[in-house]
Amino acid sequence: MHEKHNSTYAHYDILDGDAKVYKRHDSKYWHFRMWLPKENKYYKKSLRTKDKETALSEGRNLALTLMTEEKLGKKRFGITYEKLVELYLEHREQDIDKQTGITKGRHKTIRSQLKYSVNILGAKTRMGALDNEALYDYSLLRKKSHLAEYHTTRNESITINAMMQWGYDKGHVHFPKFVFKKIKIKNDDIGKRDTFTDEEYTSLCRFMRTWVLEKNCMTYKKFMCKKTGRWTKGTTLSFDKELQLERQMVRDYILISANTGLRVGEIRQLLFSDIEKVEEHMIDDEIKLLAKIKVRWETSKVRKNREFLARGGEYFIRLKDRQLNTEPHHLVFSMDGKRTLTSVRWSKHWKELMQGIGINDWKKEYLKDENGEYLLDEDENGICEGRNITFYSLRHYCISSRVKSSVPIIDIAKQMGTSFHHIESTYLHYEEEQSRTAALKSYKKIDGIINSSDGLSRKKHQSEYGVHEVRLSSQYVH
Repeated sequence: MHEKHNSTYAHYDILDGDAKVYKRHDSKYWHFRMWLPKENKYYKKSLRTKDKETALSEGRNLALTLMTEEKLGKKRFGITYEKLVELYLEHREQDIDKQTGITKGRHKTIRSQLKYSVNILGAKTRMGALDNEALYDYSLLRKKSHLAEYHTTRNESITINAMMQWGYDKGHVHFPKFVFKKIKIKNDDIGKRDTFTDEEYTSLCRFMRTWVLEKNCMTYKKFMCKKTGRWTKGTTLSFDKELQLERQMVRDYILISANTGLRVGEIRQLLFSDIEKVEEHMIDDEIKLLAKIKVRWETSKVRKNREFLARGGEYFIRLKDRQLNTEPHHLVFSMDGKRTLTSVRWSKHWKELMQGIGINDWKKEYLKDENGEYLLDEDENGICEGRNITFYSLRHYCISSRVKSSVPIIDIAKQMGTSFHHIESTYLHYEEEQSRTAALKSYKKIDGIINSSDGLSRKKHQSEYGVHEVRLSSQYVH
């Protein structure tokens, strides 16, 4: 039922009474009012004019706009953008720990990705006031505010539109997705990953051998303060057995990560029951230990179970022999079997290791000028120094090593729990070593059969170090 307004001294019906233009006793300006049945509310607005004919004209145009919007499902009194984000996060929270759902870590990522769009559009902005091009320059805005990389904004735009599609299906919004300006990413930028070189990884392995020694696991001895009755740090150093055990666990964590390529979330949720077996293989008169690992769907980013064999079985054996809590339900990388280390502890150990092997630029930082503003290059990209070397870099190193070892991409993708396309676009960098190897590839035709070779021949060579075999260029190199 339409309300009555006895306070108006002038009003005119427009569009057969569906809307009104009126003037109140206490105002010099004309106003507009229209009943919106689907929202069960009156839409009211000051027309900001004292002229009756102008008011009638603007009133008709506004009424037609509202009627069109109503047919399209657009709501003038719809929820705010912030409320839409809140409802979507609640919806996605219900999918946590479901096989077709998401992990807790993924939910945290979604929350983080959506917060930037809230800042850009405004928390209190009504969805009815937005159109599908409201975030057209999203990548540019994100770059100006936080120097976000293009691949970052691309992932965020996908998450935003997943929310919009959900909101559209639920009737919260009147269009299914935003239109984002297309971004062209240079081929040179595709698949760039901050990871270790072979030399750096070798240095890391060597440094960790001394890092876990008793003489390097010293802490200041604590004593009870007589005045306060509290434990306080003294000046005398003493061996800390718990610190040594923790460092030894971190060392095996790093070695296993680099050999299995497990994601950070997967490896930190690994249970002893997930290590199904360790098997021996004799390769070139040397015993190799392979571990059969089961990744449960609830810990996997892609929500799929997978099993695979990986090198580094000896590290699992050493870890189980040393750790105190090794029941099937206990976490592999935990000091009590129940909880993994805090992020502060993981970061502390990582910082010590990076500084220990001389990688002082392992953190990526963007440069600022004297006014505190970010420095940009000629392409308006943020100028940064340092590298982004993290625990996740161990996965990158593992995949890159498998690629260099000529392991079929499809096998790498299955082991790593990712797609063939992702491996191909991210890790197939044509480095100088690979280029040299490819250039030296050759073949010989024997009895109508082509035999491939590395293009190098071998012969005995006498030197001051004795007789040894060297490889010489082949006549079949083309």
